[in-house]
Amino acid sequence: MSKASRTNSPRKVLLYPGEDGYFVVEVPSLPGCITQGKTREEALTNAEEAITLYIEVLQERGETIPDDLVEVVLV
Repeated sequence: MSKASRTNSPRKVLLYPGEDGYFVVEVPSLPGCITQGKTREEALTNAEEAITLYIEVLQERGETIPDDLVEVVLV
């Protein structure tokens, strides 16, 4: 996969209500990339920004951008 396609591709996220009433978003393919928002829409917008910034930092450091290999499975 090319570097450009990894940086511009949508990523799977976990979206769930937090204990404080905010919506929490985690990006499993980017360790430590977690954000929140007062509404679902705000949380997802914040996640898009967090993903972009996370990837920019990896690029600045010359580090590999992880592929989004997350598989969602119900058990």
